[in-house]
Amino acid sequence: MVRATIVTGGDMFVIKGMPQDPTPREMTVWLHEQHASVLPFGAPDQKTNFTADRVSIEKLDGRLVAERDEPRESFAGHDLDTPWDPLDRAYFNGYALWTYLTTPFLLAMPGFTVTEIEPWREGEELWRGLRATFPPGTAGHSTQQDFYFGPDHLLRRHDYHVDIAGGFAAAQYVYDTVEADGIRLPTKRRAYRRDADRRPILGQTMVSIDVSNLRFT
Repeated sequence: MVRATIVTGGDMFVIKGMPQDPTPREMTVWLHEQHASVLPFGAPDQKTNFTADRVSIEKLDGRLVAERDEPRESFAGHDLDTPWDPLDRAYFNGYALWTYLTTPFLLAMPGFTVTEIEPWREGEELWRGLRATFPPGTAGHSTQQDFYFGPDHLLRRHDYHVDIAGGFAAAQYVYDTVEADGIRLPTKRRAYRRDADRRPILGQTMVSIDVSNLRFT
């Protein structure tokens, strides 16, 4: 597993009617299966339990607060302005942070296919591009997602469509890399809407994530 302290924010949660407070939270993701949990969630004594086919909110003693099977189906017909409920938020948090904290290793998991795409030029740097197709049964922003790596082979940018929020195009920039147990991971992520030329629209931060205290167990 990988554990981290996260602080999240951004306008998307406001749009969804669930503005995010700046409370640091403990995020746990499993490395060899799509499983994640964050605490606290909704109350100091609550946490989430996410897998691709079920999401729940539970008390720390195991009592069930709310649950939803096949949670992806509940987003049918949603657009960016459709309000979320707490289970929607828990589902998004689960699959998104699982993806972020297991990148790039998830690309070598069974069922993923990866192809090289046109590189992206950012200032003076040329970032190598890889397009990943997620296998059926693995939850993600979209089936196809693009990852761009700098000359040092570290992730710089992650592009996708947020299918559960109307499919808007996003460009997420990652930076401030640290080393945790010999693994180098970014500690800051900022996601913006993306225009027709694939450039970020910097006037609005849709999602921000600050990560600290990374460790593998």
